[in-house]
This record gives sequence, C-alpha cells and structure tokens, in this order.
Amino acid sequence: QVQLVESGGGLVQAGGSLRLSCAASGRTFSIYAMGWFRQAPGKERECVAAISRSGGSTYYADSVKGRFTISRDNPKITVYLQMNSLKPEDTAVYYCAADRSLITIATPINTLDAWGQGTLVTVSS
Repeated sequence: QVQLVESGGGLVQAGGSLRLSCAASGRTFSIYAMGWFRQAPGKERECVAAISRSGGSTYYADSVKGRFTISRDNPKITVYLQMNSLKPEDTAVYYCAADRSLITIATPINTLDAWGQGTLVTVSS
C-alpha cells in the first residue's frame, strides 16, 4: 500500500500563495488516483481537488476553482497543490489521499485507500 507524506503548509497572508507537496512511497504510484482534502476546525473533511492516475483529468471544488491547481509527477511519485489568491476561509489541515479507483469531489472519504498525516495551512487576514 502506498504511504503519503505532505509538506509545504505554513502561515501566509490573504492573497498569497503556497504549494503543497505529497510524496508517495512505493513503485505503484501511477495506479493511484490522488486527491487533496482539507478539514477546518469544527467542519467535516472535504475534497478540494483530485487528479486521475495519468493526470489527464482534474476535479475541483467550486470554492477553489480558478485559484488552486492540482498536478502530479509520476516519475517523482509526487502530487502537488498550487494554491493562489488564498483566503482566510482556506485555513485548514490539508491531507492528500490515494485510491485505486477514481477520486472526485464527491468521493466518500471513508472509502479511500491511503491518507497522509496532514499539513496545516493558515491564512491571515
């Protein structure tokens, strides 16, 4: 099973940018669809972006469309989340997840194969 480690979180002012990375272990990274999820205090975990195994299809929550970009580098077994024009409401712990089936914005979180430990993103106003 793939193991995931996120990095790149931190404190940023509103309007700023961050790039999150999720490094995977194992040689089978390319068989997994990948997703970025977030969980704010007192709220449920939600999918903000997802990408197919090949990278040819991407999916975004309405709240981040036009601001966030998900990408993957299969040879480097890494998936990225570029976050621009950050807002205070983007503050959350961000997790990457992997699944052998397609991940979309509506994928139930309890069905996914693997999760990272999370990285905190704080956006100040």
